Amino acid sequence: MRIAMIGTGYVGLVSGACFSEFGTDVVCVDKDAGKIERLIEGIMPIYEPGLDALVRKNVAAGRLNFTTELADAVSGADVVFIAVGTPTTEGDGHADLSYVYAAAAEIGHAIDDYTVVVTKSTVPVGTGHEVHRIISEIRDPGDFDVASNPEFLREGSAIEDFMRPDRVVIGTASDRGAEVLQQLYRPLFLLETPILYTKIETAELIKYAANTFLAAKITFINEIANLCERVGANVQDVARGIGLDGRIGSKFLHAGPGYGGSCFPKDTMALVQTARDYDAPLHIIEAVVKVNEDRKRLMAEKIIAGCGGSVDGKTIAVLGLTFKPNTDDMRDSPSLSIVPALQKAGATVRAFDPQGMTEAKAMLSGVVFCGESYETMEGADALAILTEWNEFRLLDLKRAKALLSAPLMIDLRNIYKPDEIVNAGFDYHSVGRDPVLAAAVK
Repeated sequence: MRIAMIGTGYVGLVSGACFSEFGTDVVCVDKDAGKIERLIEGIMPIYEPGLDALVRKNVAAGRLNFTTELADAVSGADVVFIAVGTPTTEGDGHADLSYVYAAAAEIGHAIDDYTVVVTKSTVPVGTGHEVHRIISEIRDPGDFDVASNPEFLREGSAIEDFMRPDRVVIGTASDRGAEVLQQLYRPLFLLETPILYTKIETAELIKYAANTFLAAKITFINEIANLCERVGANVQDVARGIGLDGRIGSKFLHAGPGYGGSCFPKDTMALVQTARDYDAPLHIIEAVVKVNEDRKRLMAEKIIAGCGGSVDGKTIAVLGLTFKPNTDDMRDSPSLSIVPALQKAGATVRAFDPQGMTEAKAMLSGVVFCGESYETMEGADALAILTEWNEFRLLDLKRAKALLSAPLMIDLRNIYKPDEIVNAGFDYHSVGRDPVLAAAVK
């Protein structure tokens, strides 16, 4: 089987590489010639653990190729995936589908035999039918079918998610199209991966519903963390206590500075706008969006409060800038709100991130970027942890205390035990926990 993957962003590149690992011939297409040249040389445009080795392996095996020529890639392909960006439209929160529709038109001109055209991008309900309409204006409807096959890849563990998914969702109105995609995903049958066949509209909505539900869980535990701080409770124990309930589960119940990244922010806003368009408002998700935006402001205020109510003239050492560990993705990261808020309050910010420095330098101005964790702390008045990278989890506390001008740590990811840090001589602030009570219990 031969497939074409239109778009070599996060979803397209990971999906294309993983399909080629299954033994499928894959051609990935992108209009950015420089990006394609770098991919051919084995230079990845994103950081994802294991992706560079997977790409090099399958390029060497001849199963994975890269090109700027969409027509050549689509001609003769059994399946064509549309995996282009769907960014938020500035001002109204809708998903920008212009890249999807432009790709559909080009595909319509390029297919030369029966082809299944699949939207892999996250798209609102109704997009599949519009893709079908666009191609139908160019090709006979009998020459193709349109399907929806949303991705559920977590940045930092995307390859494992593709190879061993919780489920595969295929939305199509055609038995023939469903059979082609069933063959494409046949390698997962041995793992007994659940494959859910639905209408196109249902598949499109499943993706949004999944992401907004997870965003709601994050937002819920963050609000519970606020209450825990007021009443002297421990949010981690609360999360553990409710997470052991099988109906709730423990995942995504980690209090912190709010969600970010390429999916949750734009998908929650897009679903809110879709619901309004269909006069079925989602008040819970509207609240999730607002609370998450407020959360970033509250975290900046938490750092300022930890510094005695003012950071004017002070230096803050920030560890972690990406929205989560194991990625270089800075999109909608809480740091993009927290760092400028600290600067506006008069602070000098020194920062380090293991993978996100290149992106961060383009998005944050006036920051002193450092080469490693301890350099960041030199002479700083406080240390703030914004992202839970593994290398931040076991800092040399004696060394950190000596480097800081004041032994103050604000841990927005709760990666340390309060009594451990307090006993090491730090003034310690975390999220949803009371360090004084923790030290007393010990």
